[in-house]
Amino acid sequence: MSEPITVMIVDDHEIVRRGLLSYLEEQEKITVVAQASRGDTAAKMAQEHAPDVVLMDLVMPGMDGVETTRRIKHVSPRTQVIVLTSYHQDEYIFPALQAGAISYLLKDVTTDDLLEAIQRAAIGEATLHPRIAARVVQEIQNKETWEVNPFTELTGREMEVLQLIAQGTTNQKIAEKLTISHGTVKRHVSNILNKLHLADRTQAAVYAWQEGIVRRDQ
Repeated sequence: MSEPITVMIVDDHEIVRRGLLSYLEEQEKITVVAQASRGDTAAKMAQEHAPDVVLMDLVMPGMDGVETTRRIKHVSPRTQVIVLTSYHQDEYIFPALQAGAISYLLKDVTTDDLLEAIQRAAIGEATLHPRIAARVVQEIQNKETWEVNPFTELTGREMEVLQLIAQGTTNQKIAEKLTISHGTVKRHVSNILNKLHLADRTQAAVYAWQEGIVRRDQ
């Protein structure tokens, strides 16, 4: 008889954790070995338990799900991370996948589909929510229409701002981090979008991730 799949649940909402735990405990071939409400705690637990699969929320206080995924993959490379979130915007999808998540599901997923995703992740197979899969395909197809290496036109400061945009940093936080005014940040963002021929911050973030301007180890 094969060993059960070990799972860790990471979500800052207790009711979500309890619901997932209740469902997974009913599954004969799944064992929940740990739960965490914070990213830093989850990374430590992953190192201790080395679960087969982690169900990862993205928006949590303190360390977010993207950074937590990155750290879990560092301390336990064999662990597969399934993002389970309500967020389907590009600025969440691509950083999470870049950080090492194997699957990306929305919280409207059925219990049967969730179970199948866990089973597939345990053997190294990916599962993407249909909406997420469509966005990934669209971005891959659209990438061919983008200009080649326009980053040479960006100033050093604009590159710094672009990296922070790709990491999901707000204009106010960028201003604080770089010790510049909020208005200056807005001007930098406008210049970046114009030079890259992009419509908004989301496109800029996606482009930066796909072109390697932001890396997993940053």
